[in-house]
Amino acid sequence: MFSYLERHQMIRPHDHVVLGVSGGADSVCLLFLLLEYAGKVPLELSVVHVDHGIRPDAAQDAAYVEKLCGERNLPFYLVRADVKGYAEREKCSVEDAGRRIRYEAFCRTAEETGADRIAVAHNCNDRAETMLFHLFRGSGLKGLCGIRPVRQEIIRPLLCLEREEIEAYLTERRIAWRTDSTNRTDAYARNRIRHHILPYVEQELVQGCVAHMARTAELLAETEEYMEQQARKAGEDCVAETEGRFEISVERFQALPSVIQKRLLHLLAEKLSPTGKDILAVHIEAVLSLFEGTGSRRVDLPMGMEAVRSYTRVILRKSSRCGQSPLEYSIPRERLAGEEGCRVTLGEGEMLEFTLISGEQYEEVPRNRYTKWFDYDKIKESVCVRYRKTGDYISIADGQGKIAHKSLKKHMIEEKIPRERRENIPLVTEGSHVLWVTGGRISEYYKMDGNTKRILQVQLKKGCTGSETEDKNE
Repeated sequence: MFSYLERHQMIRPHDHVVLGVSGGADSVCLLFLLLEYAGKVPLELSVVHVDHGIRPDAAQDAAYVEKLCGERNLPFYLVRADVKGYAEREKCSVEDAGRRIRYEAFCRTAEETGADRIAVAHNCNDRAETMLFHLFRGSGLKGLCGIRPVRQEIIRPLLCLEREEIEAYLTERRIAWRTDSTNRTDAYARNRIRHHILPYVEQELVQGCVAHMARTAELLAETEEYMEQQARKAGEDCVAETEGRFEISVERFQALPSVIQKRLLHLLAEKLSPTGKDILAVHIEAVLSLFEGTGSRRVDLPMGMEAVRSYTRVILRKSSRCGQSPLEYSIPRERLAGEEGCRVTLGEGEMLEFTLISGEQYEEVPRNRYTKWFDYDKIKESVCVRYRKTGDYISIADGQGKIAHKSLKKHMIEEKIPRERRENIPLVTEGSHVLWVTGGRISEYYKMDGNTKRILQVQLKKGCTGSETEDKNE
């Protein structure tokens, strides 16, 4: 591990390193290996433990990590968080909420203590699982690199070790670790890859597949770094930046190799939208189409961006329009009950799919931001897919066991939805009553109850995806 750490220049002498330690085998191994390394290279170590407020035995995990730190005179920082509450407020999955909260805690502690690096405990198996997950979702080169050894101030010294090696190291030294019960379930996609797909490949197809994938990830990462350098260099020649927008020379851009064109557009979009998370392959292809032919054209992009063809230039910028092209699609109630269901194209690689299913088929409502269930028999008229209108309202629980109507405008303000986004969010409605603000809240009135006989399932489906955020419990 030490040679891997030094090859990637993760730590310098006298660095202050903040470690994320959950108490699991990976993070405990990380702690002890860095303690060993500190005997070789002078380091300052601090430990952060995040209690997600989910599992009943979480307090015991925290106590164990605190005990390890106390015995070794290491600074220990405990952060308690309401992950489920955060997920509800931010309209994201519990896994994503946990990841965000952990990294916020690590970064905040590093800033407050003046630390130079943040060490987290992803291992070689995690990297292989991430590669497969991204491959199955049609990711690009960046996603196929899996988890990177170094990303800004965050380092991952255990990426060179497999899970078996980590547990063997701890067992040999009689070092105990805590076990997270959620890692044993198949509730999450990554766990299913971990428990079923990789073991099958290892036993039935290729022994040592995890190590082989790790080597491939290293090669892909080198390729990715080179491609990004070339894209940045190409941008210096054909892109002019003025007041937060990018003007791209059509002639010079067309002279670039196709792979560099796409990479350059991704880089520019990420500068306008720092997360870059919602920029999909379908959006890049749409922008590329502006470089063909002549005439003025435009393409709407996520996060309030747009691309405009203007003579010899393509301009990438924040949208100058407050709304999008009109969207209004009415679906007769009886059509929803058809065997084939119904699909509504939203543009930009997105669509809504409506399916009617029996209320007896499923026991648990899906906790998914993009899949919602409604009581079909509470819908009396046609369902409409459209943008918001004056008079729209949504039903919410008033906290006293009753349902109250709230104007959609007030709801969006309270949810802190930016003004420029409010006009661009597709709604599923019955008249002025909003069933679903897609990607967000659904109406309390249309929720299922004990009398539900038929379920209307509505799914928001997106185009080809880019990279998946790492979501391992560190």
